[in-house]
Amino acid sequence: MSLVSVSNLKEYLPEIQGSSLDADLSSLISRVESFVARYLGFPLADGNTSYTLDQATYTVYADNPMYELSYVLQLPIKPVVSLTSIHSDVDREYGSATSIDLSKTTTDKENGRVILNDDSPDTFDTGYRANKIVGSFGFSTSSPPHDLVHALCVYCAHLQRAKNSQGNNSITQRNSTVSLSPRTMPIEVKEILRGYRNVSVIL
Repeated sequence: MSLVSVSNLKEYLPEIQGSSLDADLSSLISRVESFVARYLGFPLADGNTSYTLDQATYTVYADNPMYELSYVLQLPIKPVVSLTSIHSDVDREYGSATSIDLSKTTTDKENGRVILNDDSPDTFDTGYRANKIVGSFGFSTSSPPHDLVHALCVYCAHLQRAKNSQGNNSITQRNSTVSLSPRTMPIEVKEILRGYRNVSVIL
């Protein structure tokens, strides 16, 4: 399900009236959200064949805890909705004996980090795919961040308006040549998305 509705997007496209383009706009929103999910560093959710921003179940892996903070595990994606399990096993068998007791951890949901509490007997291993994490990640479709919705709408509106001039660098109107903006992600959108990018695409 999309974070942005067609009615949301139409606020950024006042030239579009009526419902004749609703299906096209809905398809555009889906494509843009899928692209932005990949741009932010979301992998495919379990069982999915397309990328999504809304909440879904993921199985992801982390090689090691944070440098000089062995009790903190930086997760590959954020935000965290809930965690089902974490197994820490350098042999990558992930048996029950390697399970982390989540009741003795603290989750920084916004930044995607799991911190072992002082009373936790567990440790995070270091090795290729040593830490297996299963949980729900992503954004709520009922209350997504306002700035993220704005960024998605700006990008969708930018692409919608560019449809009539695909393949052209300029157009002629009233005997004047007007240069068209590039069909790349607008800087305004990039600046908003910067804070939502996952550590896997920043490093």
